[in-house]
Amino acid sequence: QVQLVESGGGSVQAGGSLRLSCAASADTYNNYYMAWFRQAPGKEREGVALIYTGGGDTTYVDSVKGRFTISRDNAKNTLYLQMSSLKPEDTAMYHCAADFRPKYGTTWYYPGQYKYWGQGTQVTVSS
Repeated sequence: QVQLVESGGGSVQAGGSLRLSCAASADTYNNYYMAWFRQAPGKEREGVALIYTGGGDTTYVDSVKGRFTISRDNAKNTLYLQMSSLKPEDTAMYHCAADFRPKYGTTWYYPGQYKYWGQGTQVTVSS
C-alpha cells in the first residue's frame, strides 16, 4: 500500500513558478514509477510527466516540455514538479500517481496505468 500526499499548489500570475511536492509512504518507493497528472474542470485527467524508478529517465507531455521538470528524491520518498513560465491553461488540480509496473511508449499517459493516487493540489494561473 502506498499513500501519496501532494503540496505546493497555489495561485500565481502567468509567467510565474511553483514547485509541487508529493510525499510517499512506501517501503520500496524507489521501485515505483512516479507521475504527475492534472485535471481541469470539465476535462479528462491527463498525464503531465513521468519519472522512472532510478530518476534518470523522464517523459513529458508536449504542452509542458521546456517549462516543467519532474524529479524525485528516493532518500526522502518525495516526488517534485518544478513548474515555470506558467500559463492560464496550466490551471488544474495536480495529482501524483505511483505504479510498480514498467511504462513503455505512451502508456504512461493513461490514468488507468497507475494504482496509487494522491488527493491533489490546486494550481491556478491568472492572466
